[in-house]
Amino acid sequence: MQDTTISVCYSGNKRVFPGLLLSVLSLAKYTQRPLHIYILSMDLHEQNANYLPFSENQIDILNTVLRQKNEKSCAELVDVGEFFRKELAAGKNAKNYYTPYAQLRLYLSELEQMPDKLIYLDIDTMAASDIGQLYDIDISGYEYAAALDYMGKFWISPVYCNSGVLLLNLPELRRTKLFPRVREYVAKHRMIMPDQTALHRLHRKRMILPMRFNEQRDIKKDTVVKHFCRGIFWLPFFHIYNIKQWERDAVHKRLKIHYYDDIYDQYDQLAKSYDLEK
Repeated sequence: MQDTTISVCYSGNKRVFPGLLLSVLSLAKYTQRPLHIYILSMDLHEQNANYLPFSENQIDILNTVLRQKNEKSCAELVDVGEFFRKELAAGKNAKNYYTPYAQLRLYLSELEQMPDKLIYLDIDTMAASDIGQLYDIDISGYEYAAALDYMGKFWISPVYCNSGVLLLNLPELRRTKLFPRVREYVAKHRMIMPDQTALHRLHRKRMILPMRFNEQRDIKKDTVVKHFCRGIFWLPFFHIYNIKQWERDAVHKRLKIHYYDDIYDQYDQLAKSYDLEK
C-alpha cells in the first residue's frame, strides 16, 4: 500500500488557515505516500465578516509544501456553499458554538469527485505518526469509523464518538443515506454539538476506533492523530480549556506539548516566504 494515495478532507474558512497549514505539514511529515487533500469551504460573509473561503494563494501554499515532500500530492478547494444554503443555512443550528463550516462534511456523499474512502479531520488536529495507519483500516460494511469522545463517553453515552476524526466509507454512506438523514435532523433539532450528536443517534453501523486515532489528551507513543479539542483542567481549580495547535505559547506552557516544535519552525519559515493571510 506504500504507493496508494491517502485522501483526507478538512472544512473551514480563511481565518483558520494557520491551523490547516500546521495540520497538513504534520500529515506530510509522517507519511511517504501521496496525499490528496480536499478542503471544503464557502463564502458566508453575510452572516459573519470572517466567514470567507480559503484563498487561491492559501491553496497554492498547501500545494507547494505538499509537493516538496511528494510530487504526487495535491490540495483541492471544494466550494460547498450552494449545498449549505439550500438545507442548513436557515436550520436550527445555523448559528451555534461551532461554526457552520463544521456541517459541510455532511455533504461529502453528494460530491461526485470524492473517492470511495476518505479521512475527515477537524482543522484542530495534528498527525503524530503516519496517517496511513488510519487510512488502511478495512471498514467494508461500515458507514464510518470514529473514536470515542473523551468527555462524552462519561457524560452522554459509553459509545458516544468524537466526529473530529472520521474514516468514511462513502458508497455505504450513500446506500444508507446517513448524511441526508443527519442533515435533516440537524436542520430541525437544536443541539450543542449538532452533527456529532446526530451521527451518534442516526448511524446504522459504525466501527469504534482505538483512542490513538483521535487522542484528545496527552500524546502517547502510539498516537496517530492528536486532537486539540476542549478539555478540563482540575487544578488549581476546575475549568474547561480549548487550546488549539496554532496557539503556540499555550500549547507549550499549559499543555506542555513540544512534540511539534520542528513543524512550528517549518511554519515560521513559510510565514517569512509567503503572505499566509492573503
